[in-house]
Amino acid sequence: MLRFLWESISFQMLLVFLIVFLLVADYMKHRKPKHFPPSPFSFPFVGHIHLMNFSNPQIMVQKLTEKYGDIFSMQLGSTSFVFINGLRMVKEVLVNQGENFIDRPEIPIDSEVFSSMGLVSSNGNLWKQQRRFTLTTLRNFGLGKRGLEERIQEECQGLVDAFGDEQGNPFNPHFKINNAISNIICSITFGNRFDYHDKEFQKLLQLMDETVSLHGTIMSQVQPSYHQHVPGSHQTIFKNWKVLKSFVKEKVNKHKEDWNPLESRDFIDSYLQEIAKDNGGGSFREENLVACALDLLFAGTETTSTTIRWALLYMAIYPEIQARVQAEIDAVIGQARQPALEDRSNMPYTNAVIHEVQRKGNIIPLNVPRLTVKDTVLDGFHIPKGTVLLTNLTSVMFDKNEWETPDTFNPRHFLKDGQFWKRESFVPFSIGKRACPGEVLARSELFLFFTALLQKFTFQAPPDTTLSLQFKLGMTMTPQPYKICAVPR
Repeated sequence: MLRFLWESISFQMLLVFLIVFLLVADYMKHRKPKHFPPSPFSFPFVGHIHLMNFSNPQIMVQKLTEKYGDIFSMQLGSTSFVFINGLRMVKEVLVNQGENFIDRPEIPIDSEVFSSMGLVSSNGNLWKQQRRFTLTTLRNFGLGKRGLEERIQEECQGLVDAFGDEQGNPFNPHFKINNAISNIICSITFGNRFDYHDKEFQKLLQLMDETVSLHGTIMSQVQPSYHQHVPGSHQTIFKNWKVLKSFVKEKVNKHKEDWNPLESRDFIDSYLQEIAKDNGGGSFREENLVACALDLLFAGTETTSTTIRWALLYMAIYPEIQARVQAEIDAVIGQARQPALEDRSNMPYTNAVIHEVQRKGNIIPLNVPRLTVKDTVLDGFHIPKGTVLLTNLTSVMFDKNEWETPDTFNPRHFLKDGQFWKRESFVPFSIGKRACPGEVLARSELFLFFTALLQKFTFQAPPDTTLSLQFKLGMTMTPQPYKICAVPR
């Protein structure tokens, strides 16, 4: 009987049966629970890949928000995502019900880059211990104190000198800014800074930048679980990351050679003390030290330096705003001394411009993904444990109900009766327990570097050049490469 059936089934019939079986299996695998957030029509196996705009996903997210509301879902391959939009819902996820969405999901490309250790991608007790230790150590090394402010001021002077060497000619400020900003976190983490002419460190900065850019490619964003064996741009990310990891390991080994348990020179020394206390039995282990140091180097360099690059671009494009900032600098600080953090409270317009650069630059538009740790009801929708959430910070910082002119570069968004106005809808560092641990450091760097540069230079487009605000999307949203003239004042 079986032999008869087998011989009577045609190849075409077998193929149809196989396709139907796979479709049913895919449907059963991805069947959504009752009251799950709405989603558009999806194709089997690939989900909503036909809707994706990989060069500017914000356009797609905006369209779907208008159609489905502040909560909707999408599927890419085997992974379901829930998008959260608007201040009310973002606060609900990150603050009010923050404990239910506290974890990071395991995304193949990022598990190779950040691993499940360190500060960015770790979860549970491991994450709590590493974050607590890092915040304490940053404070011990001067975060919010005069000592660290002096370090930043020294680096500001170094960057001013490097810009001055260009003598007003067009140049790309990218890696000079990267080097200066990176030196701050390097001095805290490794105990030393790197000269702008240090070829090894310049190469390292270029590898970091390439890694950030490649995160925006399709092959990097849509990754199967077997990605290690597939060729593509993600393989360059893995290769670069090995070099960066090797650099940090070398620094750790040098610290171990001349380590004094009674003296703590920097973050690595402090961590080695914790390892010694732990006897290697807890979460303080050398592999976690390398992961934390890499996270600090990467996050402490990329986000702030990208914001400064946006700031100089906006100043060159809006010379009248630049002139008003310079007038305030001249009135409050003058030309005889360096800017100091205590000046910030007397410079509402400059402070407003920096905040508007952060709002409009919007360098992490969809925030870092979250993972639901238990079944949760969110605004009437059922969010099962294990669901990946993306909190759309763009929807908060460009909300037409919150901002007078959301799509325009307008420092008045942060001014009220001539004074600086702190806005609840300003969330570039995220909010809640997993907000950026380096926010205080970043805000200090942005103020001191921005004012130091505008104190000494006027930024202009090169002759016969029109500067563009077009962005390049990678791990962060960065300006397209540009050249600028830093004309001495």
